[in-house]
Amino acid sequence: MLVLLPPSEGKAPSGRGAPLKLETLSLPGLTEARAAILEELVELCAGDEEKAREVLGLSEGLRGEIAKNTELRTAGTRPAGQIYTGVLYDALDLASLDAAAKKRAGRSLLVFSGLWGAVRVTDRIPSYRCSMGVKLPGLGALGAHWRAPMASVLTEAAGNGLVLDLRSSAYAAAWKPKGEVAGRTATVRVLHAPTRKVVSHFNKATKGRMVRSLLSTGIAPKDPAELVEALRGLGYVVEAEAPAKAGAAWSLDVLVDEIH
Repeated sequence: MLVLLPPSEGKAPSGRGAPLKLETLSLPGLTEARAAILEELVELCAGDEEKAREVLGLSEGLRGEIAKNTELRTAGTRPAGQIYTGVLYDALDLASLDAAAKKRAGRSLLVFSGLWGAVRVTDRIPSYRCSMGVKLPGLGALGAHWRAPMASVLTEAAGNGLVLDLRSSAYAAAWKPKGEVAGRTATVRVLHAPTRKVVSHFNKATKGRMVRSLLSTGIAPKDPAELVEALRGLGYVVEAEAPAKAGAAWSLDVLVDEIH
């Protein structure tokens, strides 16, 4: 099972570990694309601060994130699972998983990123600020920049098993499963049952808890149909829609009564 996660806007500070080594990150087929973004992002943030703030879409209160980006090559690192914070990652709570579940997380979780493309939660990275919606002056829109390298790298990473896609739309644009891989991909929405609306906070929290449940129990569905049964067995109310044609993903709605 491969689980695709969005990153978080908020991030923990860079750690005390050794500085970034791009060649040590998972999915080495993305190294060249990562290096190109890293080079331009550091150069941008070391230059005109106002231009950098505009390009990165930062408010005045987040101006300090620009200085953080200038130090990406020298800052300390920590595992990506510790860098990403926020509602989904608080609910997932990787640190409190038992040893077996942590190993499953290291194998199955991929966090998408405007800067790194996608990383495993065990990959050591510094704290940074660069969303997938950024359009760098030289490289252009990051979503488009990532599509070509991800097409082959992520298809290979998906292997022969289930792909559970929990990404937001901006990050989903960087890689869209196609063909046979799409047929074993499940996308998930979390809806407030009484209103059938997506509410951001509990959408993220429920997705975090759902992944945690799968990791903790060791349940590893092989395809979307097995995923539906597994989630129902874990107490989730799931409505599933199989694709109408080959080469399309399954759509799952998880219904939640309480917003928390």
